[in-house]
Amino acid sequence: MSELLDIRGLHAYYGKSHVLHGVDLRVGRGEIVSLLGRNGVGRSTLVKAAMGQVSATGSVRFKGDEILGLKAFQIAHLGLGYVPENRDIFPTLTVEQNLILGQKKNVQSGRWRLDDMYAMFPRLQERRQVAAGVLSGGEQQMLTLCRSLMGDPDLIMIDEPTEGLAPKIVALVAQYLRALKEKGISVLLVEQKLAIALDISQRVYVMGHGAIVFEGTPQQLRTDAAVRKEWLEV
Repeated sequence: MSELLDIRGLHAYYGKSHVLHGVDLRVGRGEIVSLLGRNGVGRSTLVKAAMGQVSATGSVRFKGDEILGLKAFQIAHLGLGYVPENRDIFPTLTVEQNLILGQKKNVQSGRWRLDDMYAMFPRLQERRQVAAGVLSGGEQQMLTLCRSLMGDPDLIMIDEPTEGLAPKIVALVAQYLRALKEKGISVLLVEQKLAIALDISQRVYVMGHGAIVFEGTPQQLRTDAAVRKEWLEV
């Protein structure tokens, strides 16, 4: 499998605090990879560093080209999407205006249209003329996921998409992620819910103290009680 995202020896800092310690991580084409770990171990820092939002050293290659040091908007235009944990919607704009803002101006033949978003999440269609700021948390999560897709990424990094959501909405998010894979889009999923990650991923990484402490298949993690106990269970 050809690598779409290839991270090698990544170190990142917040001021004098050394957060990432030489992380290696790869995502192949059409693959869902989950990055697991407790809060505060550096998972969000990793995706922010890959997206050019955190100063880092090492190597981040996307489609074979080095992107470390580029600005976030340049990285996005190369086809790397990012859905932050805080959702970052435009609260005073309508649902539909938020979605349209996600489109790249020079993309005429992308894989996704407004109709695709509404087919995936009919609730967004019902509320398309409503200000995004009055949506529920689950609806806002649907919106930010779909807005990122409107930019037609080849790989999308999603940070904690199920945080604080009702089980019914979590199931919708899992369905959404499978739909991406079917369209050939790769996913790097930062997640705390073990069940959803193991259910939809082809490979998983576990992070602890700013380093990768496990890499393998969901089945290998299911059978490795020691790793789960030390690095995942609360």
